[in-house]
Amino acid sequence: MTAEDKAAQAPVDDEERDSDGIAGDKSSQDTGTGKEATAEDLQRALNEAEQKAAEYYDQLLRVRADFENLRRRTERELAGAHKYAIEKFALELLPVRDSLKLGLAAIDDSAGDVAKIKEGMELTLKLLTDAMAKFGISEVNPDGDKFNPELHQAMFTQEAHDVEPNTVLAVHQHGYLLHDRLIRPAMVVVSSPKKPQKNQDSEVSQTTEQPGETS
Repeated sequence: MTAEDKAAQAPVDDEERDSDGIAGDKSSQDTGTGKEATAEDLQRALNEAEQKAAEYYDQLLRVRADFENLRRRTERELAGAHKYAIEKFALELLPVRDSLKLGLAAIDDSAGDVAKIKEGMELTLKLLTDAMAKFGISEVNPDGDKFNPELHQAMFTQEAHDVEPNTVLAVHQHGYLLHDRLIRPAMVVVSSPKKPQKNQDSEVSQTTEQPGETS
């Protein structure tokens, strides 16, 4: 290689080194800029997450407060419902009490008029029956029906020749239903099966001596 060739090659190497250095500086600048952008993004994301967390926490506090208010209101309403559950029934009973008071006053005024006293008692009974019916209370009067252990309570049994066994002969106390639930059974007398009669003729034949059998 001649000296001229070497001289021509040297500037080229210097230019390559300069270009490499510039490229390295740009690369380092680009790398630094990327790091700064990533940190800013993370900080921004963190701030957004903290803001959302604060919003969710505020919503949670509001929901808890609403739920606590609802619970307290429900407890008050339930306590009131238990305490005043029979308010309507009590209102229906007030006319019955008023009728009884009028009936007692009528006894004094009528000087023992049985017809007026009976009429007043029948009216009072009708008022009470109507009031009970409004609240689903019905009477159980099984006179002449088949004995039902789910509705009736047998006080004792009694033989009866003109009815079938397990028939209600008499009702000593009526029962009552609250809708479909028995609240008091009817106290009844129930017919029992007929007892078999002994053959009296065979007993007489065994105890009576026949003529000609004595020695």
